[in-house]
Amino acid sequence: MPSMLDAVVVGAGPNGLTAAAELARRGFSVAVFEAKGTVGGGARTEELTLPGFRHDPCSAAHPLGIGSPAFQNLPLGRYGLEWLHAELPMAHPFLDGTAAVLSRSVAETAASFGPRDAGAYRRLVAPFLGKWDTLVRDFMSLPLTALPRDPVTLARFGLAGLPPSTWLLRQRFRDERARTLFAGLVAHVIAPLGGIATSAVGLVFALAAHANGWPVARGGSQSISDALVAYLKDLGAAVHTDYEVKRLDDLPPARAYVFDTSPTALARIAGLGSFYDHYRYGASVFKIDYALDGPVPWTADAPHRATTVQVGADSHEVGEALRIASRTDRAPDKPFLITVQPSLVDPSRAPEGKHVFWAYGHVPGGWDGDLTDAIERQLERFAPGFRDRVLARATAGPPQLAARNANYIGGDIACGAASGLQLLLRPKLSLAPYRTPHPAIFLCSSATPPGPGVHGMSGHNAAKAVWKRLRAS
Repeated sequence: MPSMLDAVVVGAGPNGLTAAAELARRGFSVAVFEAKGTVGGGARTEELTLPGFRHDPCSAAHPLGIGSPAFQNLPLGRYGLEWLHAELPMAHPFLDGTAAVLSRSVAETAASFGPRDAGAYRRLVAPFLGKWDTLVRDFMSLPLTALPRDPVTLARFGLAGLPPSTWLLRQRFRDERARTLFAGLVAHVIAPLGGIATSAVGLVFALAAHANGWPVARGGSQSISDALVAYLKDLGAAVHTDYEVKRLDDLPPARAYVFDTSPTALARIAGLGSFYDHYRYGASVFKIDYALDGPVPWTADAPHRATTVQVGADSHEVGEALRIASRTDRAPDKPFLITVQPSLVDPSRAPEGKHVFWAYGHVPGGWDGDLTDAIERQLERFAPGFRDRVLARATAGPPQLAARNANYIGGDIACGAASGLQLLLRPKLSLAPYRTPHPAIFLCSSATPPGPGVHGMSGHNAAKAVWKRLRAS
């Protein structure tokens, strides 16, 4: 290791590793320090239940990962990253045994909503079809680090996405099928449906599916992190694990320090005082990883062909579950569930004939109860006999999630509430969100734009700020 590094990155999640890769490939000397024994952050894969069953403790499906400009800029395919697609990116079953779907095909998606809403959905997404690559670069680079590539489309997206999703659901759609599926898309950010710009959240996930699908990574989400590390090492960067950083003096001398941590952890380590005291953390989840002796017995057909399955009877049930988890101190009786079935397309994830299954419901931050029964009662409504398929389960509520990943304050897997102005302006109201009061210290976690998800864009955007400083100094 040189006596003075160009950059030190703290935290080996997708954003930290991406920031390190962006700097290393531009010729800067870089070292990464990770407190855990393995890299990955929210993109890990472990045997949580039984031998041979490989589960993703956090993120599992990657609608924003496959189309991420950050990942597309890096040769991760050469280092083992392969995306696997089911026939359908996502399905949302209903109690009558039917389902709405989010398909690569806009026509198939619209048709699943029924004749009264098919045209409305096509009109909603039509202005953005075929423009995903430029739109995602502009949208996921906010606040803009360069002039928009397609300012007209970005402006149209802003006008469509800025209203609360509750307004869009009422104004655009007439029936529950479309309303419920779209409400479920918004719920992925774990915030009430009525917040500002929540329509944009639903649109982003829908457009991502039409452009690139909602794939899983072959072998598990760990493959994303492992590919980033392999590329980094080929560039000459060092990656250190089992290295907890409690203060800046624990790190080697460097011209810049980049933190893939929560804002409050950064403030504590770097001695920034109260700079991030007003940053808010949000609701959490209760997650269950299952080892199953067969596929989930969904009543509807479409979920058998989809990687991701949303579970909620109607838009009111989805919205009420989010409201309770976000604004009370109790868990919903009928939680809205996001589920993923990776072994549907990746048989390497489980022994032959067996399956892994991933599900979570929303709960208040810091909640220490057990949601297992409520989750399984909800699953049984749409997949009768589900419990009979369970070989083993591994549960994790907010305390366990926080213990696994220090960025998940109170179990908040988004590393900060994605509601109100903080959905757009994180971690503070600033045109330079990756910078801190110390000119050599930067933040690159999902507490910065564009926010949560395994896409590396927060690290990519932060790296731009870092290399501009390094070149100027």
